[in-house]
Formats: sequence, C-alpha cells, structure tokens
Amino acid sequence: MPKSIYLFATSKSKHAKNVKSLDVRYLKPDIDFSKYEYLIITSKQTVKALEQYDKKDFIEIPALCVSVKTAVAYEEFGGKILAVGDGYGDNLIKNIKEFSKETKWLYLRAELIASDFVQKSRDEGYNIDEEILYVSECSQEILDVRVDDDSTLIFTSPSSIECFLKNNSIHPDAKVIVIGKTTANLLPQGVEYIVSESTSIDSCIELALKIKE
Repeated sequence: MPKSIYLFATSKSKHAKNVKSLDVRYLKPDIDFSKYEYLIITSKQTVKALEQYDKKDFIEIPALCVSVKTAVAYEEFGGKILAVGDGYGDNLIKNIKEFSKETKWLYLRAELIASDFVQKSRDEGYNIDEEILYVSECSQEILDVRVDDDSTLIFTSPSSIECFLKNNSIHPDAKVIVIGKTTANLLPQGVEYIVSESTSIDSCIELALKIKE
C-alpha cells in the first residue's frame, strides 16, 4: 500500500490529500505597459492577476515564462510567448542575456519571491522593472493540518514549506518530495528529500506513487 500523500500546493491531485498552502490576494498597481518590450511571468497567479487589466494594453507584449505550465496558462489567456524557461527562476538570466541590455522588461511578480535573478540581471546592466501583482499568505488549511508521521509530503514552493513548519515539524519517517532545488533550500537542516525530475506537480505525484511502505 502506498503511503498517505499530502500535496501542499494551490493545485490539486486525485492521488493526494490536497492542502492549499496559500491564500492569494491580488493587487492592481497602475502600470504603463507601453513602456515595455517584454514581460516576465513566473506563475499562473500572475496570469490570474492580469485579468484585472484591459487586455489590449498588454496582450501583444510577448512574455518570457518560467515554465511550460506558466506558458500554457498565459497562452490560454491569449498572450504571446517570447520564450519558456526550465522551471527555475534563477535560470531565466540566460534567457534575458539573449537580448540587448537596452531591452525594456517588466517582471510581474508576487510580493515575496525566492529567486534574485532580476537583481543579478540588473547588476549586469539589464533594464528590468518590477510590479507586485499579488500577495501570498499562509492559508488556515495548512496552518491547521496534521499529517501522519510516515506520510509522503510534497512541497511545491518555498512558502509551502515555511507555512507548514509554522505549526508542524517533519518526522524522520516521512518521505519528502520537493518540486525544485529552490524549494529544497527551505527545508530544515538534516531533512532528507527527493527533487522531482521536472518542476511540475505531475512529476512530484508520479514520484510519490512509487514510494511504498
């Protein structure tokens, strides 16, 4: 029998006990999209936040998306894709470096972010502005959850780990799967973990289903 699988995410899977990790509050700062040649989008929440704006103001501006899933969400919204990253924010620098330093970028982001790729790019002379479109806060669901000691725990973002650890600890008998290396960095020292093959929830679930008691 497979272990109980807990998925800490904003998405759901039929194979896991789904625990919403974050509540998202959307913001709507005034943005002059006409100043920019390209957008940078690193989450589906950003796409959702863009629904608040008049599409004609930005929909023709191609976007550099962090992952295939984010790109699909933006395409379904009607947006144009400039390029798709490998799922890691830190690695977007190599995409940005394919363009001149005079290129004007707009990074549409959460209040708290795990990657400092924008600052590193700026340090090298690239022109990137930022606007905060949403704030993520720990959900009551993740604060209240209690898990079996020998469960398989899937963490899909650094904040999902931070929120879980507010009222829980990770038992030595638990199996821990993380969606990527940036997320793994938030685990307490000494916790053993497995990084999913690709930065997707489907990949995490596939790995969890292979773990037996």
